[in-house]
Amino acid sequence: MVMSEYDEDEGDESSIRLGLWWSLALLIAIGLVVVVFFFLRPDAPIESVNERPSSGPVTQRTETPPPMFPFSNVTDAAGIRARHVNGAYGDRMLPETMGGGVAFTDVDNDGDDDLILVNSGFWPWDSSFSSELSAINVYRNDIERFVDITATSNLQSSFYGMGIAVGDIDQDNDTDLFVTAVGANHLYRNDGDHFTNISQEMGVGGDDDAWSTSAAFFDYDNDGDLDLIVCNYVTWSKSINESVDYQLTGIGKAYGPPTDFAGTQSYLYRNDGSHFTDVSVEAGIHVTSQAGVAEGKALAVMPLDLNQDGWMDLIIANDTVRNFAFINDRGHRFVESGIDLGLAFDTSGQATGAMGIDAARYQDNKIAVAIGNFANEMTSFYVGHDGTFSDDAVISGIGAKSRRALTFGVLFVDLNLDGHAELLSANGHVEPEINRVQSSQRYKQPLQLFWNCGGACTRTYQPVSLRGDMGVPLAGRGLTTSDIDADGDPDLVVTAINSVPVLLRNDHPGTGDWISIKLKGAQSNLEAIGAEVTVTDKDGFTQHQQVMPSRSYLSQVSLVLSFGLPANEQPEVDVNVLWPGRALEKWTNLARGQRHVLNEGNGIAQLDTSAR
Repeated sequence: MVMSEYDEDEGDESSIRLGLWWSLALLIAIGLVVVVFFFLRPDAPIESVNERPSSGPVTQRTETPPPMFPFSNVTDAAGIRARHVNGAYGDRMLPETMGGGVAFTDVDNDGDDDLILVNSGFWPWDSSFSSELSAINVYRNDIERFVDITATSNLQSSFYGMGIAVGDIDQDNDTDLFVTAVGANHLYRNDGDHFTNISQEMGVGGDDDAWSTSAAFFDYDNDGDLDLIVCNYVTWSKSINESVDYQLTGIGKAYGPPTDFAGTQSYLYRNDGSHFTDVSVEAGIHVTSQAGVAEGKALAVMPLDLNQDGWMDLIIANDTVRNFAFINDRGHRFVESGIDLGLAFDTSGQATGAMGIDAARYQDNKIAVAIGNFANEMTSFYVGHDGTFSDDAVISGIGAKSRRALTFGVLFVDLNLDGHAELLSANGHVEPEINRVQSSQRYKQPLQLFWNCGGACTRTYQPVSLRGDMGVPLAGRGLTTSDIDADGDPDLVVTAINSVPVLLRNDHPGTGDWISIKLKGAQSNLEAIGAEVTVTDKDGFTQHQQVMPSRSYLSQVSLVLSFGLPANEQPEVDVNVLWPGRALEKWTNLARGQRHVLNEGNGIAQLDTSAR
């Protein structure tokens, strides 16, 4: 089909003239009514808007200028060379627009986060196809640089990769990997000095003709081990793609929108120790229309406890159909409640082209959920109010300024260590030649940053004009964060279509101090995924974060939580941990400027110097 981006409704001259005459007649009638009312109204005192006189001049809040956010592109100096390949050869296969997952996680247990990149590759039917192009690239963090250990890790494999999830599935104290794909998915067990593909024996390969995107490990039944949720996008194949034959006026053959493809169902796997069991249907994860058609077109998932009952719920970001919110009924099944909770649609009641997702605590400890959307749609910013959510993108300051970008990865992250999390997004269009038909759009787009001014401004979030290495346009997709150099501030990696990822070192001096927290579970899963951590300084300033690596889009962030702390003469802070299952533990007087390891059940806090 042919679709123009600029269809306009142009009436003829006579229709316009008729409309003008009717408008004039209506204005005259309204004027006569006003005059009659003025002369015939009863005499009555006029109520004052102000019931009492002003005690003085009105003081308006002065906007605080945003700070600088200096970052340096250290990709080349760090030794990162792996280039994402999407395999595009001219036939506009939809998966070519979507890939580029990334994870920060400690695969070798040396205390610092290593870097894992997910590649896509060439199509098997294309003459450029090569089995030597690995879908997974692993870089060991040696502090000064990253070393490619893909070959020695036994992870070199060829498939059309998408996203990644990390977690210790067998409770042996090392991190395992799950990689999604167009086709079968892959689970790799960490055996210390190498990884072993155990996808088939563990029962998580999925369907060979599925297209999986984001995934997350979390403990939905509170039994102490990690279960797995896997998002599936649309029903896709080479032949289906060719039958769509999407055309864009001014370009010709283009990437078809998801509305041209049927929906799918996502997977939920319960960890039963020796294997995973697919419980998607019985747990209520499948969502179908009254006609029995799959409704999901899932690109991202966020596990979190929405109703604070001690059981992990799920939000799934769907592309062009309503978002899902699954409320966990005490580990037995999930109830899809997105519409009732206010998380399904935007402010006009429409579904959006939802991509990445993240969640954080906002203002008075409310839950805030950010979802990146397609171009010409604002980033959604859902804020919890007494059990339901409203999209507060406009009043928070995010709305209008986020409308133009096509946003994939989103992250709440405190980049300047002032105790307030910024909102950062990775952006880039799906159509390389979009500027030919939409002059306001570009294929490569810069990161977008909203500074959290912590109540010092009229609106909480203020857009920041990014310069230098942060402002370089990319066809951005995945986005993740970790403190790679153990200096307390969060560094970033952004992936991009057909490009080497960008490693951005945070060079901000910070306005205060910091503390980092790493949890070790005992009764709960060993990595304490799902735990909630509260840090309070001696002035009573409180922050909250959740241990949840699955955030953003196709990506995983560090399991180590970093908290920026405002300047304070007191050198210690107090930390509360709400472990998965709702057991509460407290630590007092932990030193700033350090990474602490907190162990479940024994109240012991250890200084972690292994990453230095």
